[in-house]
Amino acid sequence: MDRLDPAAGCAVSDSDSDSDTPERPLHLLVMAIGNPSRGDDALGPLLAGRLAPDLPERVELLVDFQLQVEHALDLERAALALFIDAQVGLTDSFRFAEIAPQPMDAAFSHALRPEKVLGVMARLGLPHRPAAFVLGVRASRFELGEGLSATASDALDAATTFTRTLLAQPDPACWRSLQRG
Repeated sequence: MDRLDPAAGCAVSDSDSDSDTPERPLHLLVMAIGNPSRGDDALGPLLAGRLAPDLPERVELLVDFQLQVEHALDLERAALALFIDAQVGLTDSFRFAEIAPQPMDAAFSHALRPEKVLGVMARLGLPHRPAAFVLGVRASRFELGEGLSATASDALDAATTFTRTLLAQPDPACWRSLQRG
């Protein structure tokens, strides 16, 4: 099933949400990852481009080629994080799941998975880690200079609809009920 009825949203009580405090303002950080010059790897930036004109208040959008250790600092003040990236091996248009921190395997790296970026936060001793989710969008071709495949284009449409639903209800408890794939 590749569609989500926005009307079927989540009813979450205020006690389920993170609180808004001066030290840690409640906001959502969306990190879209990918290279627009490498076929389906452009999915993250393309989805971000579709979302940018209509971002709700308190949603921050960051687009980059790949995740780095420095992105841990971007996450420090977020209450909720969404990582968007192309993903191979999916049969559905997208996969949406909560993630947990994982320790880094090496002292230095130029590209990290989202779980490793959360692990960097722990390694740095940052007192707060946001609830974090990954939206992997179905992809198959990553050759330099290629355009988006037809499969990825269809997946992008489905993922855009789903992501707009997420942005309308930026609450970890709600998002947990929407996990799929």
